[in-house]
Amino acid sequence: MILAGLVIGEHGFNILARDSSFELFGKVGLYYIMFLAGLEMNMADFKQNRGKAVMLGLLAFIIPIMIGLVVNMTFLKYSLITSVLLASMYASHTLVAYPIVIRYGVSRHRSVSIAVGGTAVTDTLTLLVLAVVGGMFKGESGGLFWVWLVVKVVFLGGLIMYFFPRIGRWFFRRYDDNVMQFIFVLAMVFLGAGLMEFVGMEGILGAFLAGLVLNRLIPHVSPLMNRLEFVGNALFIPYFLIGVGMIIDVRSLFTGGEALKVAIVMTVVATFSKWLAAWITQKIYRMQSNERSMIFGLSNAQAAATLAAVLIGHEIIMENGERLLNDDVLNGTVVMILFTCVISSLVTERSACLLYTSDAADEL
Repeated sequence: MILAGLVIGEHGFNILARDSSFELFGKVGLYYIMFLAGLEMNMADFKQNRGKAVMLGLLAFIIPIMIGLVVNMTFLKYSLITSVLLASMYASHTLVAYPIVIRYGVSRHRSVSIAVGGTAVTDTLTLLVLAVVGGMFKGESGGLFWVWLVVKVVFLGGLIMYFFPRIGRWFFRRYDDNVMQFIFVLAMVFLGAGLMEFVGMEGILGAFLAGLVLNRLIPHVSPLMNRLEFVGNALFIPYFLIGVGMIIDVRSLFTGGEALKVAIVMTVVATFSKWLAAWITQKIYRMQSNERSMIFGLSNAQAAATLAAVLIGHEIIMENGERLLNDDVLNGTVVMILFTCVISSLVTERSACLLYTSDAADEL
């Protein structure tokens, strides 16, 4: 669908314009991906593997930051602040390939739980870096800005984890109408996302938390779950993926300048660092190679926080009149998104197929 967006967008055959509908439904689709990731998670396995998830999340954040910082400053010759923000974009990842996992019915596998939990850790740290860098250029980085930001996020996350389950239990006991239940769940997702944006973070974290807290209230085999998955996979998520493809301008890579060089460096560093994080996690916990491939597949795609970071960095004008992230980085980012999403989808498809086959063989 990303390739389809590339073909029909203004940089392809210009069949459709990326208007406000794509921006709105694309944002909803992004929230929906994170929400389904939390909703589909096997909480028993997640509690059992939360240490592994935290380890993966830290590795998937620290390794890209370290490698990216060195490469950005020595090879691309960017300043320290630009290099830090760009390196944080390598660290973030989005569960673009998660619908593949759902389709194969392996969303409750250990490696999937680890990858999803690691995503929450990594993206939270990445969004904190983005908020801090953005605050520096808004004059808000002095004093207790960092501490206050962390306090707000932790406090709001606690409120969501405490109140949302209680509100959900009250609602599901009182109302059994299918339409009302579906609308209520959507309202909880958007409320969680909106509250996170209110305190200066990206809404994907709030949507993920909403999925986690509603996990126990919505049976995995139920009409409500079927409706939630169908609407997401048939409407919202395709809007998001097609919208990502529509912003990619492949021709800009061949019009001179540093765009092609930046795109290659960004793609290689992001992919290698994510593979290295998955490999180290596999070795530490003695996991199977296919589990490593699943973790790498789910954690390699760049989209959500990466797009947020590059768009915010592109709008920041430094004192010398230059953009914090220039046009080369902007074009390089969308190419990195394209290639990492394709790699992620292919690897996840292969790993999910092997896991499904292995599970079927065990049942026999």
